[in-house]
Amino acid sequence: MNDRETLDSIREINVSYLILAQRMLREDRAEGMFRLGLSAELADVLSGLSLAQTLKLAAGDHLLCRFRFKDHGMLRALTAPEKHADLALTHTALLLAGAPAEQFC
Repeated sequence: MNDRETLDSIREINVSYLILAQRMLREDRAEGMFRLGLSAELADVLSGLSLAQTLKLAAGDHLLCRFRFKDHGMLRALTAPEKHADLALTHTALLLAGAPAEQFC
């Protein structure tokens, strides 16, 4: 993949992420904030963006969404084969619930 294709892919991911985040926040703000790991302030900004602002923000060359797992042990535990696969989703939700919401720097 060349640099141009990489940048185009990043921009497509950004648009998809922003539209999904806005939809989730509109449908159920509290659940959207929880699932996205967003603070109330960041949720306010994202849900208040116009289409033009959303597209402008998505056009950058950096991913707007980020990998939420900072601990390799947590990631390993979540991806390990489970004897009780039905508990994996609950386990993931519990681990992410303990992570702090993102704030503006």
